[in-house]
Amino acid sequence: MTDVTTLLEVGGPVAATVGGAAYLRAKHPAAYWATVGLPVSTVKLLGSYGAVMDACGLTVPPSRLRAWAIQALTRREVRPVPPRRGIIRPTSTGLRVRLRLAPGQEPADVAASAERLRHAWGVHGVYVEEIKPGVVELRLIGFDVLRKVRMPRKTVGGFLEVPVALREDATPFVRDYRAIPHQLTLGATLSGKSMFLRHLITGLARQPVALVGIDCKRGVELAPFAPRLSALATDPVQAAELLPVLVKLMEDRYDLIKARQGIAPSTPDEEITSDIWGLPEDERPVPVVLLVDEVAELFLIATRKDEERRDEMVTQLIRLAQLGRAAGIYLEVCGQRFGAELGKGATMLRAQLTGRVCHRVNDEASAKMALGDIAPEAVGAACAIAPERPGLAVAGDTSGGWSRIRTPHLSLADAAATCRDNAHLVPDLPALEPFRPAVPAAPVCAPVSLVKPVPATK
Repeated sequence: MTDVTTLLEVGGPVAATVGGAAYLRAKHPAAYWATVGLPVSTVKLLGSYGAVMDACGLTVPPSRLRAWAIQALTRREVRPVPPRRGIIRPTSTGLRVRLRLAPGQEPADVAASAERLRHAWGVHGVYVEEIKPGVVELRLIGFDVLRKVRMPRKTVGGFLEVPVALREDATPFVRDYRAIPHQLTLGATLSGKSMFLRHLITGLARQPVALVGIDCKRGVELAPFAPRLSALATDPVQAAELLPVLVKLMEDRYDLIKARQGIAPSTPDEEITSDIWGLPEDERPVPVVLLVDEVAELFLIATRKDEERRDEMVTQLIRLAQLGRAAGIYLEVCGQRFGAELGKGATMLRAQLTGRVCHRVNDEASAKMALGDIAPEAVGAACAIAPERPGLAVAGDTSGGWSRIRTPHLSLADAAATCRDNAHLVPDLPALEPFRPAVPAAPVCAPVSLVKPVPATK
């Protein structure tokens, strides 16, 4: 009986602790990391740093002076030297530590060993970032931050910068229109593409920009944001009327730039190297972001008349993509598939879209359309996205870099409320006024009486 009591007294707390840790790791990975994973990983890193660096081939022979000092003072064997380690800084998602590279090393050497370091220190991921020449920062991620996305609290974007998703290294993915003016976003049905667009609209709704939408699904995607939209086309016929107005707006802005810079009016637009950001603030026109949902609908034709309209729209979209950046007009093109089979001009338009975001797609060819020409290594990652993780995507750009991102959940009601609250920021653009969507009046609630009724007494 005494043995059983002792077993319960000792084994009970141990079992409760192990069970609690297992529960936290499965259901609340952030809490598990803060209580268990962080101290364990820190001990592993401190205790095995030199041996792990040596096993990964990240050590170099010591200098002659150091080798002579070791032999003269300690009589020990001279061993290779790992990169000098800085202070370990814990974060809510992992660890950060800076390394000063040894002579002859480069950041690519450390990046090539990231997977080995991940297994050696028992973390979810290891990412390498160059801070300055000779110094890199290791970001150790303790758990899968994309399983339940929580954006950093201090994520604040500047003008025309919208934090829309979280990267797999726990840093925010920011859509910066000044750096990447045009972007293509692909994704199959229920892949999270609409959620990505929803975050973009709510982020831009708080800024003094003009939002123009083309939603060929009869407006079901963009109509809830009508209070904040300057123009909305809900079918290809309306889009064919709206696009020439945007092209004319772009040409007027080029004339404004010419007049300000003293350039002759006969100068071709293609030879102008300046943009609206060089104009004084009081003369600078408001930026325009064109949001195109289901772009393939603009390419589909049924008759000869539809073909002529399609060719005109595609030409105008290509002109906006080629020349719109300098005039402060930016494109956000979304669709399920976007390839050469859509028709003439599709490949040329896609080539002008610098940023690429690919959600889950139905076939490998769709992933190649989005990422194959800028980051071929990312095609396999895009094809491996599971249907159980909506919002997960692969983001790449023309630099060849790519990363996995995931958009947090945002309800349609909250996004629509944000647009209603910022309806006063809709800029005054007379050219777009005929395309301004009708905003339904908000329902008026019956007044609530603050007087408590008292029952009549006999």
